[in-house]
Formats: sequence, C-alpha cells, structure tokens
Amino acid sequence: MNQPAEHENSAPHGAVSLAQSSPTVGTFRESGGALEWSGRQETLRIEPWGPDAVRVRSRLGGPVLDDLPGALLDTPPVTPSTVKVEGGQGTLTVGALTVEVDAEGLVRFLRTDDGSELLAEERAHFWWPGSRLYTPVGGGQHRLEQRFAAYDDEKLFGLGQHQHGRLDQKGLVVDLVQRNAEVSIPVLSSSRGYTLLWNNPAIGRVELAGNGTRWVADAARQIDYWITAGAPADGQRRYSAVTGRSPMLPQWAAGFWQCKLRYRTQDELLAVAREYKRRGLPISVIVCDFFHWTHLGDWKFDPAEWPDPAAMVAELDELGIKLVVSVWPSVSPLSENHHLMEQRGHFIGTEYGPTAHADWPDKEVASTVQVAFYDATNPQAREFVWSRVKENYLDRYGITAFWLDACEPELKPGFQANLRYWSGPGLEVGNSYPAQNSRTFYEGLRASGEDEVITLNRSAWAGSQRYGAAVWSGDIGTDFPTLRRQIAAGLNTSLSGIPWWNTDIGGFHGGDPDDPAYREVMVRWFQFGALSPVMRLHGFRDPGMALGPDMTGGPNEVWSYGPEAGAILERYLRLRERLRPYVLDVMREAHEEGLPVMRPLFLEFPGDPAAWAVDDAYLFGRDLLVAPVLTAGATARTTYLPAGARWTDAWTGESFDGGAAVTVDAPLDRIPLFLRDAAQLPVRE
Repeated sequence: MNQPAEHENSAPHGAVSLAQSSPTVGTFRESGGALEWSGRQETLRIEPWGPDAVRVRSRLGGPVLDDLPGALLDTPPVTPSTVKVEGGQGTLTVGALTVEVDAEGLVRFLRTDDGSELLAEERAHFWWPGSRLYTPVGGGQHRLEQRFAAYDDEKLFGLGQHQHGRLDQKGLVVDLVQRNAEVSIPVLSSSRGYTLLWNNPAIGRVELAGNGTRWVADAARQIDYWITAGAPADGQRRYSAVTGRSPMLPQWAAGFWQCKLRYRTQDELLAVAREYKRRGLPISVIVCDFFHWTHLGDWKFDPAEWPDPAAMVAELDELGIKLVVSVWPSVSPLSENHHLMEQRGHFIGTEYGPTAHADWPDKEVASTVQVAFYDATNPQAREFVWSRVKENYLDRYGITAFWLDACEPELKPGFQANLRYWSGPGLEVGNSYPAQNSRTFYEGLRASGEDEVITLNRSAWAGSQRYGAAVWSGDIGTDFPTLRRQIAAGLNTSLSGIPWWNTDIGGFHGGDPDDPAYREVMVRWFQFGALSPVMRLHGFRDPGMALGPDMTGGPNEVWSYGPEAGAILERYLRLRERLRPYVLDVMREAHEEGLPVMRPLFLEFPGDPAAWAVDDAYLFGRDLLVAPVLTAGATARTTYLPAGARWTDAWTGESFDGGAAVTVDAPLDRIPLFLRDAAQLPVRE
C-alpha cells in the first residue's frame, strides 16, 4: 500500500523506500532530494537542477550514469525542493515547476502555482511502446526515443542554426547532426512556458509533429534532459546558468571585422589594412584565412607567403587592428605532426578503415590527400594541438584570436557510425565535437594568461558559449532569400544559448561586386550585419578559383562595390562604431544574465500574442528594434511594433504606439530602426 511521505532535499542522503511495488505499480523512492521510480528494469531519476528546473535521466538495466558526455555543468545550483509520494504517484516540486510521475512511470510537468500542464510524456500506443523506448543496438547502447504530447497552440524555438528559414519550428523534423551551415544545439523554448535541453550529444533527430514530439538518439546509454518553467527570458537565464555563460566580449571584437576568401600573402593583407586606415574607416579586425600554412595540420605560417609575421602583427597593432588566424582541426599526412599524432592516438578513430576522414588539397601535391581530424574529446589531443598553436602563433607573434573553421568536423563522407572518439562511439557523442574544439582554445588561452577569449566557429553544441565561441552561419548563398533565412537562423541560435552570432555579410558562395543587383544585396546585408552581434564582412566573391592552395576570390572590401554602394557601407561602419558602447552593454547582459544579444520580439514582450509571430525583425538588446529590408527594390518596410511600449523611428523621430504594424520609408541607404520608449542611442550622425 502506498503511504504518504514528504521529504525536503535536506534529508539525509540515501535511498528511502516510499512505495512497494506490485504487478502494476513501480517503486518510488527519495534519494538526496531527487525522486526515483523503478519498474520493468528501468530506472527514472528526477532531481533539482537550478531554480524552477529539474534534470531527468532514465536508463534500462541499472541506475542512471553520472559520467556521460553532456552540456550541463558538473555541479547544479543548490535549490530547495520537495518530494512527495502518495496515492500511487510521486511528486517533485522545485519552485515554479512541479513534476508528477504516475505508478507506471509516466511523467508530467506542471506549473506549481495553478497545477496546469506545461508538458507531458505520451505513450506511442496503449500497450507498447510507452513514452520512453529503448531498442538495443549492441555494446550496452540503445536507440532511444523520448515522446511528449503535442499541443495545437504551441510554438517552439531554438535547436541551434538551420537554413529552413522558420523561426517557429513546430511541425518540422530537424536532424540532430553537425553540418556546414547547420548547427545542432538541442534546446527548445516553448510558448507554453518551458525551456528544454536534450542533454545528449548523440546523432539523432527531433520530430515536432502535430501528433506528438519525439526526441531520438541513434545510439546512447540513457535518456537525459533538463527542463525549466518560466517565460523565454527566464528560460535563457536558467539555461545559461546550468550550461555556462559566455565570457565578456572583448572590446575589440565589438567593432568591424574585415575578411575575404582569401588574402594570399602578408603584403595583400597589410595593403587592405592600410587602405582602411588611409580612408579613415573604422576597422577592428582583419582575418588571415586558410592555406596560410605550410601544410594542413602544421599550424604555422608559410614563410614563402608570410615572411615576417612579427612585423605584420606589429604594424597591425599600431593601426589598432587585431589579427585573427584560421586554424583547422584537420591534419594532412604531409604535416610534420601527422605521424606523432597518429602514434599517440590523437586522431578520431574509425571502426573500419584508416583514420582518414576527408579528402582535401594541400601544398606540394597535385591532387587531394586524405586528412584526419584530431580528437577534440581527448584531453591529451587538445593539449597537443594547443601546444603547436601556442608555439607557432601565440608565443612567436602574440596572436590570441582564432577562426575555428570546419569544426563540425567536416567529414567526407559523414559516416558517424564509423567514428570512434575518446569519449565514446561516433553515434553517441559526435555532436559535441565543436564545443570540445572551442574548449581547446579557451582553456589554452586562459592557461597562457589571456583574459579575453573569443573564437570564430562554424559549428557549436550546447555549452559552446562558455568557451568563448562565436558562431557564424557557414557557407551560404548570396541572394535575398538567403538573407531572409538568416533572421530566423540568428534568432534560433540566440535562443540556443549562443549570444555571439554573425553571418558572412553578403553571403559566401559568389556575388559579383560589379553587378548592380548584387550590390543591392550587399548593401541590405551590410545594414543587417551592422546590427548583428558580430559584424564581419566575408565571402568567396566572383571571379573565384578552384579549391586549392593558390585560390582567392574577387575583391570584398567596402570600396569594392562602387561609389554609391560604398558610401552607404561606410555610413554603416560608422553607425556600428557609434553603437559600440551600447553593443558592449548588451554583451555584458549576455555575460552576466545569459540573455541573448539578438532577441525575438516575444522575449521582451511575451504578453503580446502578435509578437510571437514576427520572424523578419528582432530586438538588438532591449532598446533597439531592427527591421532589415529583405527584398529587392524595396523602398518602404512594414513591421510590427510590440504592444506595451512607445516606439520612435530612429531616423525621423516619428513616434508610434505599440501593438500595430507600421510602414516607414526604407530607401537604399536606410534600414528601419525603432527606439523603445525613451531610449537614446546615437543612430543618426
């Protein structure tokens, strides 16, 4: 017979049996403030994990495991909680969140104040399977499925960066895998008032269907997720607290970054830096792209093209420009490091075949070679790679900022099942790679005495932000439809815990600087870039060359697009410079509170139903609403202004009441910007 019991989480550690099992009822117990249920050889553990939040783990065949790869910090915040078992049901209450578990192990998440349902597990079938399915795949691993109910009025946001163009991802199937321009971060914010992290780096998918939500891991050892109750902004604060907040953005990184594919020599790069200064244009960063190395995986400058990096860095320092250098995680068999790394087991292994993961061009060969990727989940491999980067860039030249390209890793072919990482099989841990790669540089720089850390990453996973990872949207197109898709991509990335996000301004693949139609794309994209968390101009402009060590693209500096477009680009360079103090204020919010820089309207105005549907405008921090122009030939822009604030056109001074759509002029030289309430920002010159 079930007996009522109530336990505070200050109770002595240890299991206390609170209900006896029967043919139809599992066993409940309280353990160290957590609620556990066991039945049918499955253990389910629900424990407080921060204010208004719990961590849920379940495993078939034994107790839950504590040492598996995941995104949560090792020690959760101490949080008061209450455990009860009565009437064949277990209950755990943590602030605003209450969790109910019935006698069969089915879980419901409720609002504590009124008992209404936030989210509930749902059976796939009344007989079998249930809400949690374990299908053995060998070696103690299972293909895991976690099912939840669907809600017709629910909107879902997050999941990292994707190019489908949708802000609300309800109704989609999203692969949980890392690819160029597709960044898998398995966290969702719901309009129903919860945020959920699928704390599992396994390859899989999430199905946000009308008849249910299903999370799938292709191979893993247990189900593991974290959930908190509250409005989206509260969810961002709670989520960042348990996965780690970004450092404070270095002041230099808040300015303009100049980049192209690619500056082939030291002289080319310095000539561009000097020209920006000659023209009196603001510039904070210039980027040295790939193939600057001797061989891929040597992680050092080729002296034939970069004869005096020390002099280059010194001149850039005098100009007030930071040098960022591209570092790839792949190693050519021609590299001086390949043999030693292979012998020490520093590469990602394979179950079948050699440790070669992609074909890639290298110097001194006429064709591609088979390169390997270092295993960023291996602490010793991380230490070795950092030792080479430190010696060849930091110690010799004082270079402290790095561009971590191809860090998905960019496998060809992408057979995750064939990979064997130090931390586990490829299907089980593969999505964590980009976070561990950024960790290499974060921990290395901090150990070297550097307080300011930022790396530019093409991919990320949950928790990447705590390693100073900025993410960009990968190798995308160069037209208006692609630009339109980046609004949703950036907002969903921001809602996935990554405050430092940007695109290649102008897109990546192509774009003719002499084409008037592309010049319009560039102007509108540049305006959007000036109001992005990181402002970085990059791309592989026409005319391009074939992939190889000698390749470069067409010009990609602000003066490359003709006098009319160039004058507008210069105007937005100066706007960014005027806004830098505000940018850094917003960055401090991200660092201290975990709030994103680029915010969907509903984050600040959750009580306005219309704000939840706006996917083509956003808030840059609290006070500035940005409505990019996203179609060719447009000279006006209609956008919705949220209720609950008074809005002022930052260019004209005209004021509007919130809660309605407005149409404003948007000639080619103007991106519509609106100031919230009495905010004062130096938008106009």
